[in-house]
Amino acid sequence: MTELHTSETGHIAPLTRHTFGKEEHLYLRNDIESLFSAGSKSVNIFPIRAVYRLEQGAREHSVKVMVSVSKRRLRHAVDRNRAKRQMREAYRLQKEYLVNAVPEGYCLNVGFIWLPSLPLNSPIVHQTIQKLMLRIGENIRKTTGDASAL
Repeated sequence: MTELHTSETGHIAPLTRHTFGKEEHLYLRNDIESLFSAGSKSVNIFPIRAVYRLEQGAREHSVKVMVSVSKRRLRHAVDRNRAKRQMREAYRLQKEYLVNAVPEGYCLNVGFIWLPSLPLNSPIVHQTIQKLMLRIGENIRKTTGDASAL
């Protein structure tokens, strides 16, 4: 549960910000190539596959994410755009699972890949992304031996 605080105007707002800005996007060619090279790990929970790579090094945003929907899977651009929008929204609302799982001094690159050949409802996508992020967090904790991670 997120903590709440009261602003000067009297509005109550959560302390965590549910944003997904450009600085959190994984878009550089070298980063994407390293994500899909040897040494990366993947987790499959149908209908989405997550490929991730944990690296040592510090940066402002410890987690960078990309979403991908193949034209081979969803032929129509409308469906591809909707699937990408659903995955970005699911990540944006639940990103604390991953951000809290990454230990100090590490950075995480994640790629979410759409697997089915048809559009799905948003609740299914949200549940799948949540399960994927929890599983990635568990794997990170096992890899780094960090007991303080989520």
